Amino acid sequence: MAFEVTGAERGEWAVLRVAGELDLVTSPVLRQRVHDAVAEGHHQLVLDLSEVFFCDSSGVGVLIAARRLIRSCQGRLRLILPDRGADDGSHVNRVLGALGVRRLFDVRPDVDAAVADEADSLSA
Repeated sequence: MAFEVTGAERGEWAVLRVAGELDLVTSPVLRQRVHDAVAEGHHQLVLDLSEVFFCDSSGVGVLIAARRLIRSCQGRLRLILPDRGADDGSHVNRVLGALGVRRLFDVRPDVDAAVADEADSLSA
């Protein structure tokens, strides 16, 4: 599977869907796409990592840098990391957990959950 980053908009959120291996070779592509999205005025960003099957330290570095960039703009960053069973769960989820940085991110199970505004879902 080739590395691919595709973009879409869902309401006020920019969604970047990432597929393939997020490593030393491909992580600069994602870094640039995040910077481009912010430069275009998108300060609410979803990174859909559900199709990333490998992530090394350079990929984690890009995620942390994206968080820092979005926070500097008073924006919001959400990651989509499906939480399946231990055998077939998200590789990125396991890597972030192993490195102790998963808690830094607002993690959601899918795009719908990521673009939902919690305030809208509260009942009176």
